[in-house]
Amino acid sequence: MSMSLSDPKSSLLRQRIDALGEWFHNLDLSGIPTAPNHFLGDYPRCKWESFAHCLPADLTGRTVLDIGCNAGFYAIEMKRRGAERVVAVDSDARYLAQARLAIEVLEVEIELRQLSVYEIRRLEEKFDLVLFLGVLYHLRHPLLALDLIHEHVARDLLVFQSMQRGSEEVLPLNSDYPFTDSGIFAQRGFPLMYFIENSYSGDPTNWWIPNKACVEAMLRSAGFEIIAHPETEVFICRWSDGPADVFREPSIPDYAR
Repeated sequence: MSMSLSDPKSSLLRQRIDALGEWFHNLDLSGIPTAPNHFLGDYPRCKWESFAHCLPADLTGRTVLDIGCNAGFYAIEMKRRGAERVVAVDSDARYLAQARLAIEVLEVEIELRQLSVYEIRRLEEKFDLVLFLGVLYHLRHPLLALDLIHEHVARDLLVFQSMQRGSEEVLPLNSDYPFTDSGIFAQRGFPLMYFIENSYSGDPTNWWIPNKACVEAMLRSAGFEIIAHPETEVFICRWSDGPADVFREPSIPDYAR
């Protein structure tokens, strides 16, 4: 139920929202938007609406893990679809505080944990559906993160999203090339990951930005089969123990175990 902006309860809620700083997720909390002036519009709802149809409308009996949950928009949507259990993790305490307020106001049951993607093995649990949205390009070790997700927490579906730059072409590649064939690296559609040494878009946590071919190759390399690509940045994947595993020896470095 929405509250009138002149209502004392609404005024108090507005104060609590503002006290938690700038919000990246625009949530409707009792009629109060948390990020009404977001540079991407009504984000992430506008993104969600582009791929929501690819996920089960009824998640009854299923478990969900949201890695890098921010203020909890996607975790809340999973609970609205009837997920039996939703665990949402983020390394940023402020985002978790925002998520805590959101689930209080919206009266949904979500378990919040302060963990980075590199620590997810501590959950000691595998989930039916894992969300990994808008996180990869903020990581210094992105492929390690995908390997950890595959080994420790993913059981079936992975929903992946990353900012992308460069060519959207995907070049069909051979399984191997001779050392003398350097020209392949200059072709459009070859998997590339752009390294950001300093900052991009005013954000110093942007480290790596892949092109489309790189996203697909990394997902396959980590052991995920791409089953749908409903939106430019979004890939729906299924856990696989396919042949990609033989190329990782060991699959996870000892220091990350």
